[in-house]
Amino acid sequence: MKTILKIIGAEYIQDYKLKLTFSNGELRIVDFVPLMQKGICRKLQDINYFRNFRLDPFTVDWNNEIGFAPQYLYERSQVCV
Repeated sequence: MKTILKIIGAEYIQDYKLKLTFSNGELRIVDFVPLMQKGICRKLQDINYFRNFRLDPFTVDWNNEIGFAPQYLYERSQVCV
């Protein structure tokens, strides 16, 4: 059975990057610029909106409007060194 990833911590770093702590213990950095080019995700281009994220029980969330599956973010992230 495959383990379902969750995001259990999130910290703003700079620009449009967050350092995420995943439930498997890994710290990874996600650059959201490629993810904010279409549809409602364009709202993330406003840096004040972007920085105003919250954690829900599974992932990072913006105003109950925008959220990404933890696995999706994991696959698009880099290991934090």
